[in-house]
Amino acid sequence: MTQDVVAAQYINDYRLELLFEDGKKGIVDFCKYIEKGGVFEKLKNLEYFKKFSINTELGILTWYNEVDVAPEVLYSEATGGALPEWFES
Repeated sequence: MTQDVVAAQYINDYRLELLFEDGKKGIVDFCKYIEKGGVFEKLKNLEYFKKFSINTELGILTWYNEVDVAPEVLYSEATGGALPEWFES
């Protein structure tokens, strides 16, 4: 079951604390995404990175509805939980 992101708070550098619909929360460091480049290249600009939002309709963390990370991945990273069996990395 996918857990939607319901809140996010900037911590420092490229780290955000995420709260999920089941009440669990944790910190995700987005440096590894930024290092991948591509669509994540924009996140290198720290001011851009800080302008994240939650798309409540989809339950995702996003930047201007251009960049996002699957909530399943964020939940796994933030809580240490396993990815769903159906999820392909």
